[in-house]
Amino acid sequence: MSYRRITHSRGCLADKSKNLEKVKKTVDALLFGAYISIPIDLLRMASVMRLSKKCQYALKAVFELALRNNAVAVKTRDIARAQGISPRFLEVILNELRHGGFVESRRGSEGGYLLTRPAKDITVGQIITYIHGPIAVAGRQSHGNRLEASWPGQEAFDGLWDEINHAVSGVCDGKTFGDLVELELARRQAQVPNYVI
Repeated sequence: MSYRRITHSRGCLADKSKNLEKVKKTVDALLFGAYISIPIDLLRMASVMRLSKKCQYALKAVFELALRNNAVAVKTRDIARAQGISPRFLEVILNELRHGGFVESRRGSEGGYLLTRPAKDITVGQIITYIHGPIAVAGRQSHGNRLEASWPGQEAFDGLWDEINHAVSGVCDGKTFGDLVELELARRQAQVPNYVI
């Protein structure tokens, strides 16, 4: 590669980095029929909710207990093995779920954990809210005086975030572990090969 090419590519990189700085500060968007600049922080605010591993494992633990139909107490190590969770971490999660009234523990050689009520009466939303907190995919930008929105469209987006959060909460609150077990069993049944000739 010649010296001229290297110099030229360095110049291009410098120009690109200047442009990237501009892009990092704002994004031009067509909104409500007019171009406006949206601060990048607001785009971050609308990022998708990520559940913690603890919350994901709590959901998996309750699902495993629901799948086993609450007939007998299930040992922590059996839940951990079936769902791929560390037994020590699972014990902490199950203890928290016990305090929340979702599971009960039984002692002894036949001991383990059971759901406190039927799987059809426990929703995904209840577990997420108990372990993670309120379900929110996107959050409102806090501003003290509603009349002094910090950017055009802020009120409209706040309404949009509220609608999105309400929709996601509705799905999670409307889906029980009984529903999830039925779905899982139906999918397993559909995957069983049929060799009838």
